[in-house]
Amino acid sequence: MNSFRHRHAVCAALAVLITVAGCSSADDDVSAAVPSPDAKVTELCQNLDEVLPATVDGESRDDPEPASELTAGWGGVAIILRCGVGRPPKMTDPKVANGQDADAVPGGVNGVDWLMERQGDGVQRFTTANREAYVEVEVADGRDSTGVLIDLAPAVKKAIPEGIAS
Repeated sequence: MNSFRHRHAVCAALAVLITVAGCSSADDDVSAAVPSPDAKVTELCQNLDEVLPATVDGESRDDPEPASELTAGWGGVAIILRCGVGRPPKMTDPKVANGQDADAVPGGVNGVDWLMERQGDGVQRFTTANREAYVEVEVADGRDSTGVLIDLAPAVKKAIPEGIAS
């Protein structure tokens, strides 16, 4: 019985290692799911891509895979932007509006309104509010997000008009 358990544990460990090795990237490319918005929002996101800064909070632009005008990145996984995402459920949660949700906080930076959500892995996710398209920015755990939002605000204001996203 002990021999069976040991053999089973070894087989399970090998299966996990093979799976992890098969899923890891040799070149460490960062990936981001590409949103699939309607044509109007796609055009707004393409406009945003044209005016995004080359550096954000001291990090050089380093777009994730697959290449898309709807995604951008700076500093590898440090800062990932996705344009044309859906409205986050917390955006309409009364607890957030009343300041009763410690993991989601509304706010504004340089004329752009954001909903900040703390993720389980420590990543902070910011989603624009009161714009014709939702733009999501994920900032790696431990990084101060203030500079990120300050650097992105001019591009968002220029490319994504104020209004209600569809």
